[in-house]
Parts: sequence; structure tokens; C-alpha cells
Amino acid sequence: MDTGSPTGGSRGGFGSFFGGGSPGYSHADLAGVPLTGMSPLSPYLNVDPRYLVQDTEEFILPTGANKTRGRFELAFFTIGGCCMSGAAFGAMNGLRLGFKETQSMAWSKPKNVQILNMVTRQGALWANTLGSLALLYSAFGVIIEKTRGAEDDLNTVVAGSMTGMLYKSTGGLRAVARGGLAGLALTSAYALYNNWEHIKGSSTRLSI
Repeated sequence: MDTGSPTGGSRGGFGSFFGGGSPGYSHADLAGVPLTGMSPLSPYLNVDPRYLVQDTEEFILPTGANKTRGRFELAFFTIGGCCMSGAAFGAMNGLRLGFKETQSMAWSKPKNVQILNMVTRQGALWANTLGSLALLYSAFGVIIEKTRGAEDDLNTVVAGSMTGMLYKSTGGLRAVARGGLAGLALTSAYALYNNWEHIKGSSTRLSI
């Protein structure tokens, strides 16, 4: 007869019953055992949580491929963003012009209609203008990228210059030149802004 404690007897009985022969452990025995390596997501996954952290992009790219989106993918965002920005700016400008033109009129329904017409007219005008410029710029950028087989700031500057020239092509040679210079200046400023950290770092290294 086993003279030990009932807990010890039950551990021995269950161990011999399942053929293990190894002693069991109670909750008190396991209270001080640290659960290192256990994932905080589930107590049943013995996985290091550091392997579950996503510190890179969540999509697979071919070897040597660029990690940024191409011009064709960004074209839709560029055109849509320019259209919405133009509509918002035109609406605000139309509201300003509407109040300016109707300041001598008493507040009435004709005044409200005139202000509303000015807002919608200016919003559509600016949305159409900026959307057309974005469409031309995106088209030139995609064509230049496919032709050269490379994506860099040169594509941006050339696409902006050609966009300004084509947009002003109906106004004569001077208008074409002014449009090209305007596109060149805007895209050059944009390229300089994108590479400002690199230029700043290079100048710091040269000064040292």
C-alpha cells in the first residue's frame, strides 16, 4: 500500500496508466517557470515574437527590381490628386470672386445663384486644367521611362518641360518657350526637394 500523499499516489497512478512513468506537475510547481520564447499572440505558439515583426514591405519583388512604384502606377494617383486639388482650389477662388462681384447686391436668391455658379465654374476650370497637365506629365513620364529603360530625376525634368511646351503649343513660339521653362523650373525644384537629404549629406561629407 502507498503511504504517500494522495497527490503523489495520483501522479504515480496516472503515470503508470499511460505508460510514461514520469511524475506529473501541479500548477504550484509550474508557477515559477518563465515562459520565455512564447509568442504574446497565443500561449500555444512556441515562436520568438521577433520573427513576427514586419519591418519590410509586405509584397515580393523580383531580384534587382525597384522598390518604388513605377510611373504608370503613380499616374492614376497623380491625375486624381491634381483633379481634386484643382476642384478645391477653384471652388475657393470662385467663392472669393462671387462675393467680390456681388458685394453691391442685397442678400437674395439671385445673389446665391450667382455665387454658386461662380464656384462651380471656377472649380471645373481648375480641375480640368490641373487634370490635363497631370495627364500630359504622366504620359510623357511613362513614355520616357519605357524608352530609356531607367527611372531617375532626368525623366521627371524632361517630362515636365515637354508638358509645359505642349500645353502652350497653341500660343506661338514664345508661349511654348515660357511653358517649357515653367515646367523645367517646377520639376527641377521637385527633383531638388526629393534629393535634398542626399545633397545635404554629400556636402557635409565634403566639408569634413
